[in-house]
Amino acid sequence: MNSKQKNRLRFIGAVILCAAAALVVALYFIQVIHGKSYAAKADRQYVKPAVTLFDRGTIFLRSKDATNVAGATVADGYLIYMNPSVLVAPEQTYQVISKYIKIDHTDFIRRAGKVGDHYEELAHHITADVAQAVGGLSIAGIGVTRETWRSYPAGEMSAQTIGLIGQSRSSTTDSGGVEGRYGLERSYEDVLNRPSLSSSANMFAQIFSGIGQTLVGSGEKGKGDIVTTLEPTVNSFVEKTMEQTISTWHPDEIGGIVMDPQTGDVIAAVSLPSFDPNNTSSVKDVRIFSNPLVENVYEMGSIMKPLTMSVGLDTGAEKPDSTYDDTGTMTLNSKKISNYDGKARGVIPMQQILSQSLNVGAATVALKAGAAAMYKYFSSFGLGQKSGVDLPNEATGLIGNLKSGKDIDVATASYGQGLAISPLQMIRALSVLADGGYLVQPRLVKEMDYDDGTNKTINPVKVGPVLKKQTVDDVTTMLVKVVDTALKQGAIRREHYSVAAKTGTAQIADHVNGGYYSDRYLHSFFGYFPAYNPRYIIFLYQVWPKGAEYASATLTDPFDEIVGFLINYYNIPPDR
Repeated sequence: MNSKQKNRLRFIGAVILCAAAALVVALYFIQVIHGKSYAAKADRQYVKPAVTLFDRGTIFLRSKDATNVAGATVADGYLIYMNPSVLVAPEQTYQVISKYIKIDHTDFIRRAGKVGDHYEELAHHITADVAQAVGGLSIAGIGVTRETWRSYPAGEMSAQTIGLIGQSRSSTTDSGGVEGRYGLERSYEDVLNRPSLSSSANMFAQIFSGIGQTLVGSGEKGKGDIVTTLEPTVNSFVEKTMEQTISTWHPDEIGGIVMDPQTGDVIAAVSLPSFDPNNTSSVKDVRIFSNPLVENVYEMGSIMKPLTMSVGLDTGAEKPDSTYDDTGTMTLNSKKISNYDGKARGVIPMQQILSQSLNVGAATVALKAGAAAMYKYFSSFGLGQKSGVDLPNEATGLIGNLKSGKDIDVATASYGQGLAISPLQMIRALSVLADGGYLVQPRLVKEMDYDDGTNKTINPVKVGPVLKKQTVDDVTTMLVKVVDTALKQGAIRREHYSVAAKTGTAQIADHVNGGYYSDRYLHSFFGYFPAYNPRYIIFLYQVWPKGAEYASATLTDPFDEIVGFLINYYNIPPDR
């Protein structure tokens, strides 16, 4: 064989090898990278392509033992449909298939009689055994096809936070016809969405179906699952506690947040009333899909007083052992403010401002520190700005009154009136007392696990310190005394655990007639423990509870129950 022939054979061999390599690469991309898509397309070629199959990443809740629990996933089942144009005996057909699926007789006969109609959906989310049984009947005009849908195993739990999907509003969206509309479904749409599936078949999907599932590392770059900070058992307990509170006090709205003040991890996020994301057909007001924990702002009341006290101590305007003359009332800019009972206490120590929740005392501290300092510090606590939490439509807190230059506005702000803050921004601000003076950014997602086998960890973000460590320790000591001696006369004091807490009661603004309702209040409650090395901070609120004026009556017990649960569930060691 001469050299030309050898070169020709080498060239032919190289071409064959390149072609083989190209085929292997093509098969890899078809079966490994897009295997699920083509498998679904293959399934659909044998039936009427009346529904859109889609895939979507899973939203996981993270249990305390680091086990992932699905909060939102894609369920797989079957759809039973009817072709009225070829259905011969509607009544007989109904009698047969009604043994397998629940269907209204009148509705079935009505739809079976539609002249020229070729497609009517009869039942969704059918199990494989029922689908096989119905398909095995071989009734002309009755068909079975595979379908997928978004499933929320957690039901109503943290529904506004996990969110919802809806039909794509953009014709260019290649996500199976759906997109995230609310909550984390929307915030992480770019990670969770998947390419849409057409009804056309693919020969490789038919011949090599299932190969992709046996190989490791398949997936599309940038697409995957998200792992949240939400702990399912804690969320469930907080939700049950809130439900019990509703049954007693009948508020218009109630919510609770449990957060790790060191990392900003939101362990529980509960807002009621809620909804079942698996069945939204009965929802009459779409506003229930929104998340009031981040999208609504409220005048929070006296839980603002610990922050006011921290400003007074941090600026040196006051000391922990300072005293003041409590006159019971004050007139500022021709407007009168007073303690909750209007009574004067005389010369008393700073501690009593928090223990007795005295408005005149808080105003005295704020006015002594000055309007400029109050605005500077409250801004550094994250009030008046978005927290940066990974949820959509976050509201911006309203603290503009502190810039008015009026003493009355500084005074009312000191005890939580005239400022409007979201629950999440409020717990974030208060967490500076539980994290040594640092301001942490709340987060709902701690990790993204991509389909290509890689993952990304989202690290905690904090700034500061915005308060001196000594200030934090002094205010914490004062709040521990509130729990040990003042709240329910010390009835919730824990012998072996230091707990720092404060209640809040605020009048609700009358946006129709102006001013405030005389009989409607927002109750709030926050606390953290163990007080000098906090593991968790808790924030609770309810809008217009009926039958009690003060938050100490309605939220002290729910708070104490949650503290006790967390101590036992996480086996937190005692600190005193």
